[in-house]
Amino acid sequence: MTDSRFAHFAAIDWSGAAGERQRGIAVALCPAGDAAPRLIRPDHVWSRAEVLDWLRDELPADTMVGIDLGQSLPFADAGAFFPDWAESPRDARSLWAMVEAICAAEPHLGVTNFVTHPQLARYFRQRGAEGTHFHLPDSSHRQGRFRVTEMAQARVAGCRPTSNFNLVGAAQVGKSSLSGMRLLHRLNHALPVWPIDPLPRAGSVVAEIYTTIAALAGGRPPGRSKIRDHAGLDAALTHPDIASRPVCGSGSISDHAADALLTAAWLRRAAIRPALWRPDGLDAIAHTEGWTFGAV
Repeated sequence: MTDSRFAHFAAIDWSGAAGERQRGIAVALCPAGDAAPRLIRPDHVWSRAEVLDWLRDELPADTMVGIDLGQSLPFADAGAFFPDWAESPRDARSLWAMVEAICAAEPHLGVTNFVTHPQLARYFRQRGAEGTHFHLPDSSHRQGRFRVTEMAQARVAGCRPTSNFNLVGAAQVGKSSLSGMRLLHRLNHALPVWPIDPLPRAGSVVAEIYTTIAALAGGRPPGRSKIRDHAGLDAALTHPDIASRPVCGSGSISDHAADALLTAAWLRRAAIRPALWRPDGLDAIAHTEGWTFGAV
């Protein structure tokens, strides 16, 4: 792939926080070429359900969509998402279906019922309690289990992935990823989800992203990936590895909006790199753990 077949690129900064509407959600879009990315509904406070509706009903044709969430849980390290539990799902789509079934009565794509389930709570680190299965028996560290793609992220200077089984601390991603799994399940094949689904020859596709990777590509130093002013955003957008026109705003901007805008522009350049679509070892884990686009 030397020229992108996509006509548009979208990035969604996601949130798993409690409640209906989340200021931590931002949606950005840019066309092929070098036009500046723009926020979708810039003054709107999104709900997760509205993001789902936008993806199903308003997404432009031939769009690559990146969503900042973990599309699955660790599997390769133990041969199961939930080792020592007979009902552990066999693949990512079965996992999504389980999350949806257990949480179906929860509004706003919430996932409290999943992480407090008597069997499943054993696998999560939660406030005041660490599940007996949060670590594998022979684990040499205390950070919990990681997917293969998260171990690839950790080898990139400036990337500090967190286990999707961790529900504690400002950097926790567990509930964000689990609520995202409900969204992916409810897409119901309306959009393929790479690499759990094969990359289609035409049409739109959804992929997992890690916005720090885009920030590093935009010249942000390790440990300072977050952008909170327009000057910093435009400097990253116009970096040679992003090569976008600037947004040309002024003053402060939320880091969520900046993440979405910069990552949409980064996807436009990254999507033409064949190696990012074919990382080593992907075939063995594509249907179980998935992958973060851009992690190599």
